Formats: sequence, C-alpha cells, structure tokens
Amino acid sequence: MTNDLPPRRPFSVRARLLSVTGVVVVASLVIWHAQVIDLFSPDSAADKQPVVAGGPNGSPPPVQQRIPVKKTAAPSKTPTTPAKPKKTPSPKATKSTRADEKTQYSEESIEALSPKLRSRLKKAMAAAKAAGVPIRINSGRRSKAKQARLLKEAIQKYGSYEEATRWVLPPEKSMHVQGKAVDIAPQAAMAWLGKNGWKYGICRRYDNEPWHFEALTAPGTKCPPIETNAVAERG
Repeated sequence: MTNDLPPRRPFSVRARLLSVTGVVVVASLVIWHAQVIDLFSPDSAADKQPVVAGGPNGSPPPVQQRIPVKKTAAPSKTPTTPAKPKKTPSPKATKSTRADEKTQYSEESIEALSPKLRSRLKKAMAAAKAAGVPIRINSGRRSKAKQARLLKEAIQKYGSYEEATRWVLPPEKSMHVQGKAVDIAPQAAMAWLGKNGWKYGICRRYDNEPWHFEALTAPGTKCPPIETNAVAERG
C-alpha cells in the first residue's frame, strides 16, 4: 500500500460547472418572469381569443340540425246528414175546399161578399144612412165549416133535418157560403131595405127570414115573390 492520494481535478473544471449551473438558473428566472408578466398583462393574447366550447381535439362542436316534424292533420269528420223523412202524400182537396181554406174574411165585412152584391149593397147602405136608417151586416159570407155547424145546431133545435133546413141550408146550397146573401140588422134596416131594396137590385128572399137579402133582380126592377122559407129553394 502506498500513501499517495488521488490527484485533484484542476480548478478550471469546477469553475466551468459552476458557470453552466448559473446560466441555467438565470435562464429559468428569465422565463418565469416573462410568464408572470404575460399572466397579469391586460393585453394578453389569451384574453383576445374568444372562448369556444370545443369538441374532440379542440374542434368546434357539430351543429345539430333540427329535422322539421310534419304535423299530421286530424281526420276531418264528415257531417252525417240525417235522412229526410218521406212525406206521406195527403189526399187531394177539392178546388172549393182549398179556396175555402185560403179565404180569410170577417163575417160582418161587406168586402167578403160577391162583387155584385157588394156594389149594390154599398149604394143601398149610403141611401139608408142618408135617410137616418143605418144598415149593419149581421152575417155575410160564411165558411163551409160555419154553415155546417149552424145546420147541426138547427137540427138539434128543431128535431129533424127537414125542419132545420127551413132556416139553415147545407153548405153546398147556402148562398152565404158563396158570398151572395147577407143578413142585416137592426129591424128598422130590415124594413127599409125590404121596401127600397128593389131600387138597388136587392130583395128579401124568405118570408120567415126578414133579415135575409140577396141580389135577385136588376136595379130598378120589381123583386120576385117572396118564398115561404128555404125549403122551397131545395125543392
């Protein structure tokens, strides 16, 4: 064994290591200082870039397209038209029945009478009024239903059809239903028209009905003989 020590490294190598270490430290400090300044700087580039939520690998997310959904219209309800009930044909009415149903008149109205009797009676009524005898129409034109009802009441009153028709004729033979007869009132008017009616072509028809008048002759012509009652007209 020897007491010889290993030779020492020259000083230049140690100094060189120290200088390299110092350079590394200084460079690190410079880089750190630059990062700190960039972090707190208001003009940092990071602040100038918009923040976008990216997809994978930083790529912008795909835009999701909305697929329009077609609305299915509700099926329209077709209105069901109810079947119209068939009209049952009614029996055909006779011409006279239809006319009687359509005729609307007042039994006391002179306008409901036949044209001939109406025009003659107007003149007679004007003359009677001038003489101080007003003539009132008590019953002029009648419906068939009214005449039939009157005949039924007369049968109950007099006890038989034959006796009842002396006063009330059936609808098919009544001059009232045709608007060709008139019953007047009051009694003074009956007397005046019985005496002066021939001048206007109006005559008393039946002896048992002093109120019943018809246009039986031409104006100014003598009236025919008065019949006993309505039965004579039927015979």
